[in-house]
Amino acid sequence: MAAFCVGVTGGVASGKSEVTRHFETLGIAVADADLAARAAVAAGSAGLAEVVAEFGAAVLDAQGALDRAAMRKLVFGDDDARKRLEAIIHPLVRSMLRTQCADAPGPYAIAAIPLLAEGGGREAYPWLDRVLVVDVPVDIQQARVMQRDRIDADLALRMIAAQASRGERLAIADDVIVNDGPIEALAAQVAALDRRYRALASSRATG
Repeated sequence: MAAFCVGVTGGVASGKSEVTRHFETLGIAVADADLAARAAVAAGSAGLAEVVAEFGAAVLDAQGALDRAAMRKLVFGDDDARKRLEAIIHPLVRSMLRTQCADAPGPYAIAAIPLLAEGGGREAYPWLDRVLVVDVPVDIQQARVMQRDRIDADLALRMIAAQASRGERLAIADDVIVNDGPIEALAAQVAALDRRYRALASSRATG
């Protein structure tokens, strides 16, 4: 079981997924917040029952699963509805991630949390031992979003602005990977952090 956990976060198109893939190639288990959020409201789950109790059966599709399009329409532009939904899902996601990290094999585990800075930061995840921010300058981030999503510059900037700022993410960081170069450069940075995390985990285990 892993007694040491690192949270990985970053803005849209920062390269978080590529970073976590590199950790996985080094034998490190990754618990993914996006996957946990889907599992939290899977068909037949207690989480989905809570959502239905709060918002009504109109958020279900014909198969009894969450109708994500209907749910998005319901909370879009309605801050109160969005907060009510998040109050159901976020605690479930945090609990799942903590369990997955604790149960993971290996010296330490990774929790991939894209909206860590937006979702309460360190206070919401007191069990994280380190926070790794995948950082990228806004101009590079904008260009990547435009290329990836085939959108114009204005929409790309609005997507970036809808998230925590670069400064807000860096404020919660223990470690930073600056992903402003070729994707091949990530491997060496991840390998160096892997050595550090293994040492920290080992020190805790023996201390």
